[in-house]
Amino acid sequence: MNEVKTPKKPVINFWIGALMVLLCINIFLKPYIQKMQIQDVKYSTFISQTEKKQVKEVEVQENKIVFTLKDDDKIYETAKMNDPELIDRLSESGAKFSGEINETMSPLASFLLTWILPILLFMWLGKRMQKSLMDKSGGGAGSMMFGMGKSNAKIYVQSTNGIKFSDVAGEDEAKENLQEIVDYLHDPNKYKTIGASMPKGVLLVGPPGTGKTSIAKSLSRALKKPYVRISLGGVRDEAEIRGHRKTYVGAMPGRIANGIKQAGVKNPLMLLDEIDKVSNDYKGDTFSALLEVLDGEQNNKFVDHYLEVPMDLSEVLFITTANSLQTIPRPLLDRMEVIEVTSYTENEKLHIAQEHLVPKQIEKHGLKADQVTISKNAIWKMARNYTKEAGVRQLERKIGDICRKVAMEILEKKKTSIHVTERNLEHYLGKELYSYQMANEEDEVGIVRGLAWTSVGGDTLQIEVNVMPGEGEILLTGQLGDVMKESARTGISYIRSVSKEHDIADDFFKKHDIHIHIPEGAVPKDGPSAGITMATAIMSAVTGRKVRADLAMTGEITLRGRVLPIGGLKEKLLAAKNAGMKTVLVPAKNERDVEEISTEITKGLEIKFVTHMDEVLKEALV
Repeated sequence: MNEVKTPKKPVINFWIGALMVLLCINIFLKPYIQKMQIQDVKYSTFISQTEKKQVKEVEVQENKIVFTLKDDDKIYETAKMNDPELIDRLSESGAKFSGEINETMSPLASFLLTWILPILLFMWLGKRMQKSLMDKSGGGAGSMMFGMGKSNAKIYVQSTNGIKFSDVAGEDEAKENLQEIVDYLHDPNKYKTIGASMPKGVLLVGPPGTGKTSIAKSLSRALKKPYVRISLGGVRDEAEIRGHRKTYVGAMPGRIANGIKQAGVKNPLMLLDEIDKVSNDYKGDTFSALLEVLDGEQNNKFVDHYLEVPMDLSEVLFITTANSLQTIPRPLLDRMEVIEVTSYTENEKLHIAQEHLVPKQIEKHGLKADQVTISKNAIWKMARNYTKEAGVRQLERKIGDICRKVAMEILEKKKTSIHVTERNLEHYLGKELYSYQMANEEDEVGIVRGLAWTSVGGDTLQIEVNVMPGEGEILLTGQLGDVMKESARTGISYIRSVSKEHDIADDFFKKHDIHIHIPEGAVPKDGPSAGITMATAIMSAVTGRKVRADLAMTGEITLRGRVLPIGGLKEKLLAAKNAGMKTVLVPAKNERDVEEISTEITKGLEIKFVTHMDEVLKEALV
């Protein structure tokens, strides 16, 4: 966004109009104000004051009498009666006859009412008008609006307030990245001097319920930009983005053009929600249509087929959300700044529930804060045993279930307040739905605990291997995907290559069958991070050596035994901690990822970095 010069014409017009209104006030309203200063009295009161010689000055008009008193400066008037002795009475009382009594208020009061007060009023209206135009045009906090009514006529100055994600807990790394974008928008020239530029599209990727949409809303409020949300889930027609040509029946503009119209300005914050759920069919490639929208080099002349005129989208800040990057084409990813929004820890879920979810649900169900309280341990138990997610959506539903039952109890049993604790939680939510597969109590042969990443967070997988007499067959069960099957075969090949070092007979694999199973059998499993886990389980079963029960591991294996890095480490370590593991083996190339993880997760875990399978076996086998 470029800095613009100060247009003085709107400012001059505003103050000229204010001056004209001031003149009108003094010409037309001043006599009315003076009129309001004259006090009406009865004729009998006037005669009484005349007889008491209290009248100072009098003016007899055609149908009224205007007079002043000696003991105050007020002006009085009364109706004129048919009294032939009036002039004599006034002369005897010593009243002074005047051709015209100066019916004016005090100079100070007149000056305050006709000049100072209107000027202050116009200054306040000018400030309110400027703020209103700023909010409508999308200026940042601390920015200045000069071109009234034009969203692109603004200049950004340094802001000291920064961005505040008041309704989003956790996600410190994502907030830090977005803070850089906010700073750029507040003062772009500072970054342009060093050759830096801002990405025109930001992709927030993470599991459901982790606050991606909330972050976009908070960013919109921090920048004071209009917020427009476009849901792309299930969109499969290119015309949804580019619009229909007018030759078709029922033609209409695309969603991008409608979003700009809805915002009313040319530089809103536009949220493209669920971009990974976009699909394609014979009507066109929707992802390719989005390329032009999100490409900063092309979107300054985006053409909607219905409008048939170029639209400038270069000043729009696009925020997109996705649960996975696997379905998004690489060219489209290259147009966006990818920011990972990871799973919430239990402590973050606790704070979110206490500060946001519980008050929200209490208000939603018509309750008061003193009618229902939910203890910290009850929230922790809900997060562990009644929900299984990376975000907090299910947790909010469970809190809503509690509020509904509490409202029913208050209504039927006439209770004044109810306290929900860990003990009576089952009364409101029923029996526990989930339980963590805790660490085994004893070391066993052929059983190794692996770590996995899922769409709802991390989890642990207990890999079991049995060796039986046979003809060298390898059985793989548990709905394993192709990648995991290849990892299992790679692990067996590595073990066979080092069989002499571990005193394994040359014909062992010819005379024995190996069965690898990963519970639960009904759940499909796939991914590259279970290689060292399956290799360790196979080695334990073949050699008869036990594996530590308090140890978990994650990492891919090569034919030569090298340990390759993996992803989703935060969720995996969180799952290991919840399962009661004490030691976790992690690829050495993931050491940088561990350093970025908060101590809340790593506290109590002994994380050991490994580079080769020999190190894994040394740590795992008893």
